[in-house]
Amino acid sequence: QVPLVESGGGLVQAGGSLRLSCAASGRTFKEYTMGWFRQAPGKEREFVAAIAWDGTTTLYADSVKGRFTISRDNAKNTVNLQMSSLRPEDTAVYSCAARSRFGSMSFRDYAYWGQGTQVTVSS
Repeated sequence: QVPLVESGGGLVQAGGSLRLSCAASGRTFKEYTMGWFRQAPGKEREFVAAIAWDGTTTLYADSVKGRFTISRDNAKNTVNLQMSSLRPEDTAVYSCAARSRFGSMSFRDYAYWGQGTQVTVSS
């Protein structure tokens, strides 16, 4: 088990920035690939970004490339998502997730999930 808790969501104007954080419990955090997903009302959960266990490799959805940055601190058991140039279409519940291997953009491949944090971008 990898308990995950997100924080940092909120309301921001278009063009603004937000930083999401995900805190994990347990000593095995550094063994996991961490990902961020989002789900807007009426839409399927979609991949946002992922980072390998050592932070050396990242993967982004085309829709957020150049605007979002994922990072992790294994000493603190945290993974962050820095979001800039936010758009109304970025409005969603953002969740962090963990899996043992890197490379998948499918939410079905992630075993552990946080509860999510709401991000709302106003136009």
